[in-house]
Amino acid sequence: MTSNRLTVLIIGLFLLVILATSSTFQVKETQQALVIEFGKPQRTVTEAGLNFKLPWQSVVILDRRVLPLELAQKEVITADQKRVIVDAYARFRIENPLLLYQAVSNEEGAADRLETIVNSVLRRVMGSVPFTAMLSEDRTKLLSAILDASNAQAKGLGIQVIDVRIKRSDLPEANSEAIFKRMRAEREREAREARATGAELAQGIRSRADKERTVLIADAQREAQIIRGKGDGDAARVFAEAVGRDPDFFAFYRSMQAYKEAMSPEDTTLVLSPDSEFFRFFGSLQGKR
Repeated sequence: MTSNRLTVLIIGLFLLVILATSSTFQVKETQQALVIEFGKPQRTVTEAGLNFKLPWQSVVILDRRVLPLELAQKEVITADQKRVIVDAYARFRIENPLLLYQAVSNEEGAADRLETIVNSVLRRVMGSVPFTAMLSEDRTKLLSAILDASNAQAKGLGIQVIDVRIKRSDLPEANSEAIFKRMRAEREREAREARATGAELAQGIRSRADKERTVLIADAQREAQIIRGKGDGDAARVFAEAVGRDPDFFAFYRSMQAYKEAMSPEDTTLVLSPDSEFFRFFGSLQGKR
């Protein structure tokens, strides 16, 4: 009898433990919970701590922190018909657990639906502006428009979109290569034009320099001829005056110059008569025979 009572007591305690375990649940500071009964939400728990529920009720734990959402790269066609590869990400928070459960059941479903929403908004907003808008100060306005539109659609899911950012927006590789070739051709054309302009300027400078050189040389030669002519005239005048003062000395000087010019080469041979007029100063300084 005593043994039966002990067994009943142990079974009772075991059932009590199971009942207590199935009737309580804990919510952490970073979590929020939704109590479900037979598939229908009963209440939402947002405060951290130990909470109670009926044993047959279940609990769905949801994160209350800001969650990241990495978006797959996608191709977007801008308003100027440029194909752009966009790499973006978003951050969101579960604002209404009950609405989220009713719409998508859990966090994974919420992330999938939000990715679809953000991708759709990205295509629509970026398709309404030219590619240059993504590279200018209008980029901030674009991101604000994408965030507002995404929030408007995600509100029905119980989600608040905190931020949407574009990490990269690049042209496809084929387009980038074509643009690079076009830019290189344009720079080569500019280089050819610059070289042609430089050659033209250099030719003009050389022509002006040659002209100025020719003019300078001509002026110098003219002045030199004038000075040389004046010098020759002065020399002739001085020489004439000197000859007029002493004709005998002049005759002697001219004869000495003639002897020097005629007899300077070592192999010079003169065939003249000894009493020739050419040798008249050999016998006398006065030139007398």
